[in-house]
Amino acid sequence: MPIVASDRVVLLEDSRSARTATFAEDVRIGLSRKPKRLAPKYFYDDLGSALFEAICKLPEYYLTRAESEIFERYADEIVMSLEGPLELVELGSGSAVKTRLLIDRILARQPHLRYHAIDISPQALVASAQALTEAHPGLSVHAYAYDYTALFEAEALVTRDRTLVLFLGSNIGNYDPLPAAQLLRSVGRTLKSGDAMLLGVDLKKSIEVLEAAYNDPTGVTSAFNKNLLGRINRELGGNFDLEAFDHEVHYTPVRGSVDSFLVARRAHSVRIEAIDLTVSFAAGESIHTESSYKFSLDDIERLSHGTGFSLRRTWTDEQRRFAVNLLVKL
Repeated sequence: MPIVASDRVVLLEDSRSARTATFAEDVRIGLSRKPKRLAPKYFYDDLGSALFEAICKLPEYYLTRAESEIFERYADEIVMSLEGPLELVELGSGSAVKTRLLIDRILARQPHLRYHAIDISPQALVASAQALTEAHPGLSVHAYAYDYTALFEAEALVTRDRTLVLFLGSNIGNYDPLPAAQLLRSVGRTLKSGDAMLLGVDLKKSIEVLEAAYNDPTGVTSAFNKNLLGRINRELGGNFDLEAFDHEVHYTPVRGSVDSFLVARRAHSVRIEAIDLTVSFAAGESIHTESSYKFSLDDIERLSHGTGFSLRRTWTDEQRRFAVNLLVKL
């Protein structure tokens, strides 16, 4: 049932029991595997979302600054690439900082704009939506506290005008190549011919720069990674000792991905009451928590091929660290 947060903000929330059941089941499966894994989509509870906002301010984490530079320089070009009126959908919206630049440009050419914000944290969604509507009188926000793959499966997203989907921050890089293509196809099935997606991707570069972005010396990225274990403790009755794990990252050029791990410092066992599971760790045993794939310009073309989209334009920052790509639904 929709929750009306204000006259221009509506929140639709997936049921808490359903989200908890999915989290619990995925934790049970992931920690029973060899090697162990936890899904990166579970980083973003309220604390995880706040930690990620802090990561975006780190000097080593260039991704947000590089992508913001693209929007600051090319927002007019991006908006003018599509005939209006436009409607926006954002996957993993967070605080929607970069999106504000597009909203400004769109509202300069049309009096009203509907923005569909999709994120896992309802509190972050409502706070962002209220700030956006206060700053933009012509804006209304439909916020969805959903995992976006579940939202598409539920067919809960309905748009009317030409739709521009934003998938920014190189979030597509968290998917292995086959699931990434499947996600693009899933998004495409919800769109009409002529609708489009803006896809932000991190470009390939030196090992030193890439690994530093995911393992900063102040330890914010470590806290973000370990918060997965803290979330299991808080929501599923786990007894993880976060100090018993080290945060490690490795860039593998042949895979083109930075892989993040939580590595046990010593042999020990962990109990998770909600799923009646005891997990044993050997010293040095790791939990894989995230892959962050990096792309060449050719990789972007290959990714879009066969997904129902055509790559129309690519914009990069001045140092060519990051790319924002306009994919148009065929």
